[in-house]
Parts: sequence; structure tokens; C-alpha cells
Amino acid sequence: MKKITTPISDEVIKDLKVGDGVELSGVMVTARDAAHKWMIETFIKKTRAPQGDDLEVYEKLKTLLNGSVIYHCGPVVSGLDTKDYKFLAAGPTTSIREEPYQADVMKHFNVKGVIGKGGMGAKTLKGCEETPAVYFHAIGGAASFLAQTVINVSDVFKLDFGTPEAMWVIEVKDFPVVVTMDSHGGSQHAVIDESSKKVLDELLAK
Repeated sequence: MKKITTPISDEVIKDLKVGDGVELSGVMVTARDAAHKWMIETFIKKTRAPQGDDLEVYEKLKTLLNGSVIYHCGPVVSGLDTKDYKFLAAGPTTSIREEPYQADVMKHFNVKGVIGKGGMGAKTLKGCEETPAVYFHAIGGAASFLAQTVINVSDVFKLDFGTPEAMWVIEVKDFPVVVTMDSHGGSQHAVIDESSKKVLDELLAK
């Protein structure tokens, strides 16, 4: 098990290969559909004018995400009224929904890792090679356990998106993941898809 702390260097990323087990520590940011769409439209493709605190949040994200990790997670959070935030559940959500956005977000913010479940596609894999970055697969069905690795919730952006879709800035310790897409073009998800298709084709041919 490799222990890695954010911010992560290119050298550390390039040393990771598909199948490596990793315990992540440091600061990461949660982001799902609404956040990715907002980042793309407002700051990357600029098809939407910044509104409210968008520019202030953008400046903070440029620092927070540089060398860090995005976690596809819709957490259950206590303390919303008092702002004494605590993660009660922090399981990964399905990553493929972010496929249209992820590579562009990684390159723009220099994100070194993405955590989720289910893997991602060819566009993100190419983005992992170019940034460079990796995709980390987290344990599905272990939301309560993963929440225990969150030792601090330091900030939250775009809470108007709703608690699951907001961008939570968290500090984790020994968050367990497995590299399933690396910066060298390796993808365990592509291998599984190909082998599954082969089996399906053989069954249909009978």
C-alpha cells in the first residue's frame, strides 16, 4: 500500500500503475455533476458569465485543486445549521457522468487524481496521460467507513447546489483507493469492458 499526501507531484503520479493500492492523505475537494458543469461553463469554455461569488471561489479552487484530488462524492453532512460540519457518509458516486467534463477540468486546474467508482472513458484516460493524473477507485458501499477518514471539513463552495452537489473542501487521512486508470494509458475498466464484450459476443453467437 503506497501512502501519498496531497499536493501530488507529476513524478509520484507517473510512478503509479493500474492495480496499485494507495492510502491518500491531505486536502481534496468533492465535486459532482453540478460542480463540473459550473466549472466548465463558467471558467473553461466560458459560455456562462460569472455570477455572485464565482470569481472568488475560482481563485480559491485554483490553489486547492493544483496538485490535489477531486472526489466524486455526494456526502451526508451534519452541522449544516451551525456550520460545524462533519461527514457522516462519504461513499463514491458513479464517475462516468463526469466523462464529458473531467479531462478539461483536470488539465485546467492541474488536478492529479480523481476518486469515484465505476471508472471513466477514453476522454478521461487521455486526460490522465496529458495532465498527468490517475483515476482512483474507491470502495462502494463503505460510505460510513470512508467518512471516518475525513478528519476535517474546512470549507464548502456552491452550497446553493444542494449538500450532495456542493464542493466540500475536506482533509482526509489514509483514505483507501486503488489505481484503475494510470497516466500511461492503462485502464482496468477498458480491459474489463473488452473481456465482457468478448464473452457476450460468444454467448450471442451460440
